[in-house]
Amino acid sequence: MAVNLHIPAPELVFPVDGVEIGVTEAGIRKAGRRDLTVFRLAEGTSVAGVFTRNRFRAAPVQVCEEHLAQSLPIRAMVVNTGNANAGTGEPGLAAARATCDALAKLLGLDPRQVLPFSTGVILEPLPVDRIEAGLPAAVKALAPGNWTEAAHGIMTTDTLPKIVSSRANIGGHPITLTGISKGAGMIRPNMATMLGFLATDAAIAPALLKRMAGQVADVSFNRITVDGDTSTNDSFIIAATGRAGLRIESESDPLYPELLATLKAAATKLAQLIVRDAEGATKFMTIRVEDAGSQEEALKVAYSVAHSPLVKTAFYASDPNLGRILAAIGYAGIDDLDVGRVNLWLDDVWVAKNGGRNPDYREEDGQRVMKQAEIAVRISLGRGKVTETVYTCDFSHEYVSINADYRS
Repeated sequence: MAVNLHIPAPELVFPVDGVEIGVTEAGIRKAGRRDLTVFRLAEGTSVAGVFTRNRFRAAPVQVCEEHLAQSLPIRAMVVNTGNANAGTGEPGLAAARATCDALAKLLGLDPRQVLPFSTGVILEPLPVDRIEAGLPAAVKALAPGNWTEAAHGIMTTDTLPKIVSSRANIGGHPITLTGISKGAGMIRPNMATMLGFLATDAAIAPALLKRMAGQVADVSFNRITVDGDTSTNDSFIIAATGRAGLRIESESDPLYPELLATLKAAATKLAQLIVRDAEGATKFMTIRVEDAGSQEEALKVAYSVAHSPLVKTAFYASDPNLGRILAAIGYAGIDDLDVGRVNLWLDDVWVAKNGGRNPDYREEDGQRVMKQAEIAVRISLGRGKVTETVYTCDFSHEYVSINADYRS
């Protein structure tokens, strides 16, 4: 069950001028489901991406990186679900390139102008014949308003589509931002088993967009974790079509900070939707570490707590066995941590004071917070002025069931 995940009404999902999307059923793994999605991007669109750090990078990830590194502009993207095309060696690379070739032929492009994406089961050959057979229907369906259909089309173990869409006015220039993402398990930072696509009609110089994509990912998709597993196919793409009046060429532009903040906000919402729909999740948790001496140690503590199976199962059961959080802070890897300066809160409840149980803490107050669908864990280390935030969820019986039955 998803935790407070709301699908926007159709009239609140705004098309992005310069982006067309087509979705179809190709029978890649299972019949009767939309599993093939095509994006066509207008001429002049800037595209940048951030990808998994897993050394077993899937074939489509490798091809995407190759195509983004060359000089031809990216004009199309193709996404299949049901098969990750990962752990497939040279045949997998050939399959990803064949997918690009097939779509490029239909759209009159160079294959190097196409980015391929795959998600699903690892270590199985990609059924290129089914993709090639399905592409004409996806191309025929191309239309600006198909964002919701695409959000459905890229789902795997997701229970609900993940969409964000907004309009903003930056320096007197109206712009649109719309994005989709997928992911529910095998989620941890350095990207996740996730795909994310965010588009805007603002114009952003290609070199600048590349830097911005990394900055946006760092505060959004690199701040979520479900189970601590880093996947092979993680990809986050930003496309800027340039159809609006806003043009940003460099970081010195006075409107750059506002545009960057707007992109970060949209991507953070997309990333949080993944955690809200995590496999078997019943609770959405924000882990905020304050007063750290550095970003590195703040994130060490945040992920130590967020990854702890004991912490996550306690939250699932609404069991205020909160010493588990202190234990996770203690083994996070800060060797000179002065535990006598550590404080811990659940929402408004002060649980641990100066390294020990707060004399005013009552267990029924802790349990009250833990029964909520959304919970904030706040940790003060008393070491400096750095704050970092990570988003995670609980572990339930259903998480085990979903992953035990995934290939069935």
